[in-house]
Amino acid sequence: MKPPEFILNISSLSQLRKPDPTILYDMLIIGGGPAAMSAAIYAARKMVNLIILSIDFGGLIKESAEIENYLGFQSINSLDLAARFEEHVKGFDIPASLGIAVKKIEKKENIFIAMMEDGTIYSGRTVIFATGGRHRSLNVPGAKELVGKGVSYCATCDAPLFQSKKVIIIGGGNSAFSTAIDLIRFKADIVLVNFSEGWQADAILQQRVKYYDKIKYLDSHEVISIGGDNKVENVILRNRKTGKEVIIDANGVFIEIGLVPNSSAVSDLVKLNEIGEVITDCLCRTSVEGFFSAGDVTSIPHKQIIISAGEGAKAALSAYEYLLHMI
Repeated sequence: MKPPEFILNISSLSQLRKPDPTILYDMLIIGGGPAAMSAAIYAARKMVNLIILSIDFGGLIKESAEIENYLGFQSINSLDLAARFEEHVKGFDIPASLGIAVKKIEKKENIFIAMMEDGTIYSGRTVIFATGGRHRSLNVPGAKELVGKGVSYCATCDAPLFQSKKVIIIGGGNSAFSTAIDLIRFKADIVLVNFSEGWQADAILQQRVKYYDKIKYLDSHEVISIGGDNKVENVILRNRKTGKEVIIDANGVFIEIGLVPNSSAVSDLVKLNEIGEVITDCLCRTSVEGFFSAGDVTSIPHKQIIISAGEGAKAALSAYEYLLHMI
């Protein structure tokens, strides 16, 4: 029998059990992306008394377009994949606090305290910190001032606005080339600009993009400024080899230069590396006993959905074993 077609479902607090701040939970899962949702599923199957604390479900998955490297799917829309993850989590009786960020986490007498932005406090015996990352900003004149006026960090959101227009993509990795693929669908004139020499994107992505003849490639170039009066009009670049500057007219700029880990809530609690990622070992343990971390917020290399999901599962199992030894 053919399975029913999957229907995208939007997050709904009514489908989740209301959290209780008076309870001492076994596990606080912080975050709502693949690592956090995977951890929640594995912990729930172990009958752990847990709670999810997150702004929303999905994380940065929802800012992609098509996912072509997740096991089991030749290709799947990113929103559909995120919704499948969410529905799986909602199949368990898990309390969740959505819409409010965790401000800070502390440890007092072997109990972790999660302080929310609205003043609510949740406590737990263990923590799985899986808050992911956010897009790295470009610190040049115009980048901040023109956000929403031609400067964008989300091709899934904004690509349709640039149909047949001139667009510059800053970055040389997978996210930059995926953005190019999104914009190709809208017949945009594209310039890819990379700070480094050469391109870091997977070969298959580069191959797909290079079939498109309306793309210009500029590596070893740095962005000096983004110009425009209340909207993007041009970008000034400098050739890092020759020092020569060039002005390129543009209607839009997509910035795809990596992620910044969302680790500020634990910066005074656990050890971070030089770029702010939570340092973990092969069991997702951190420098603080009982505190586990998984996904893009950690020092584990290769920020991929499937890796985050696997690390989330591992963190849940490690935290479960830790809880067994506490009894």
